Amino acid sequence: MLRFLILPISLLLSCNPKAQNQPTTDDKLKVQYTLPKKLKEVSGITLSQDKKTAWVIEDSGNKNAVYGLNDKGELMARIPVENAENTDWEDIISDAQGNIYIGDFGNNDNSRQDLAILKTDLKDITQTTTKVIQTTKFHYEGQTEFPPKKSNLLYDCEAFVEMDGNFYLFTKNRSKGFDGTFLVFKVPNKEGDFEAKLIGRLKLDGGYNDAAITSATINSTKDKIVLLTHKNIHVLTGFTAEDFSPAKVQKIPLDHNSQKEAIVFLNDKTLIIADERAKTEGGNVYQLAF
Repeated sequence: MLRFLILPISLLLSCNPKAQNQPTTDDKLKVQYTLPKKLKEVSGITLSQDKKTAWVIEDSGNKNAVYGLNDKGELMARIPVENAENTDWEDIISDAQGNIYIGDFGNNDNSRQDLAILKTDLKDITQTTTKVIQTTKFHYEGQTEFPPKKSNLLYDCEAFVEMDGNFYLFTKNRSKGFDGTFLVFKVPNKEGDFEAKLIGRLKLDGGYNDAAITSATINSTKDKIVLLTHKNIHVLTGFTAEDFSPAKVQKIPLDHNSQKEAIVFLNDKTLIIADERAKTEGGNVYQLAF
């Protein structure tokens, strides 16, 4: 009987252009809207303080701009970052005060030596441009080769959060013989050039699509961090500001495989997730209650 109840709903959704590419399971991910066609490679998402605007960016090869979307997925603003190049922008976050930061730290080959986090003066969709008002440059503690051996490609990054005046970066494993290992680094939220301090070495279960980290977000009480991969979310608890080694990891399968690249808390019980468009698949923003 349950299958007969679900079928008509699925047929209705398939006729709705805002609900295309619906996940095969409708008890977890819910399509909130389809991204504008021009945004094919969304690599990060965050929310304005009033949560009325979703700010998104795209990664390398795309414009040095931040895009503002309303809750229907309509493009309300395209705001160039006037004094920064998009070398490889991989995540965008906001802090408790509403400041917006861009992570220019994509490092597929583990060879970059110009990694940075860019603090902007972006506030609302009425701006015609935004500019970088603080640049936090950094290099990773422990990396001495650019690139390292293929068995130690642990210095790409697509995920970070801000907590109490520091950035926390979660690396994406690109090593030959992938085993789910990732590193956690701490960098002060300041202008300057810093060594990112290694404060954790952890492991996620599964293969590359299960365990290669593509984005991160932190809840309002700062005791829960969610890491995104193509097929799962991984919830970290039990960490401290100086040590992530004791963190517990809870894996939550999404029962849906796509190139998910962006995640943010809408509230402490709801996540917003976005994936890249690939032909007729993806290019959506989803909600996930957990």
